[in-house]
Amino acid sequence: MGRVEGKTIIVTGAAHGIGKATAQRLAEEGASVAITDVDDEAGEAAVDAINKNGGTAQYWSLDVTDEAAVEEVFADVVDAFGSLDVLVNNAGITGADKPTHELTKEEWNEVMDVNVNGVFYGTKHAVPHMQDAGGGSIINLSSIYGIVGAEDIPPYHASKGAVRTMTKTDALNYADDNIRVNSVHPGFIWTPLVEEFLREQGDVEEGRKQLDALHPIGHVGEPDDIANGILFLASEESKFMTGSELVIDGGYTAK
Repeated sequence: MGRVEGKTIIVTGAAHGIGKATAQRLAEEGASVAITDVDDEAGEAAVDAINKNGGTAQYWSLDVTDEAAVEEVFADVVDAFGSLDVLVNNAGITGADKPTHELTKEEWNEVMDVNVNGVFYGTKHAVPHMQDAGGGSIINLSSIYGIVGAEDIPPYHASKGAVRTMTKTDALNYADDNIRVNSVHPGFIWTPLVEEFLREQGDVEEGRKQLDALHPIGHVGEPDDIANGILFLASEESKFMTGSELVIDGGYTAK
């Protein structure tokens, strides 16, 4: 216990899935957690669960594609908790599952706006607060699809590749400020996002079996598998890591 005691941590897209599990895990380890999302009801419920369990959390409604809102919310978090030590850029969407030549500009830009611009805005407006605090940790959710390709969702692949490289650039830019920047690359994790993606394809149960088979370990992951990795990067246990890729994928990319 207490691995992130006293730290203030913002988690974007924290009402569901990996973000929710991450917020819960960080609060269990002593952090004051700012949960942000566009799903206000689910976000408030996630906060209530943390606080009832003895943790500290507050909710802010936030669309990460709105830069002015990101700036305002981050300032509000610092006012509420006193500092900003860790940012988890988790908010993301899958987007349209079409070959590149069939995609519309709007479908492409929708994914880039959330998955890439959202990380950019978050980092941009977290850094000054972390500089004031004397350092910090930024954790960007990329994907196995930021490392390898597959025959689906081209905008998602492109966005997660961008996040992977943005992470390395920012790690270099802010090393002198004692701000570490790392990316996390999950395999398929059983979240509402993945379940909805399979539902759009047809048979959820059969789809899950197919996803299980893609991972040498024999099954898809759970949100806590990723939350534990994020906790490590948020804590001082990872103080010598920056610009790194933490791959948590059940062996998917080892093939």
